Amino acid sequence: MRVAVSAAKAQLTDLLRRAEAGEDVTLTRRGEDVARIVPVARAATPAARLAAIDRAVAMASPAPGPTAARSQDFLYGDDGLPA
Repeated sequence: MRVAVSAAKAQLTDLLRRAEAGEDVTLTRRGEDVARIVPVARAATPAARLAAIDRAVAMASPAPGPTAARSQDFLYGDDGLPA
């Protein structure tokens, strides 16, 4: 939504509500964009931060399966020769 600065003075409260709801509000002067009204990003709560850390740790955990520590078991047969 584009609004002239002179008109925005009279409807500032409504423009703020629209911006908080996610609408793009651009203020213009003589048809040129001069400013935008955007919502302030809310700070994450401590619980949300901990949940994000838990998700990151879960994504970084190694996949289940054989580890490189016993890779020789897959490279060599029972006779000690390469498989």
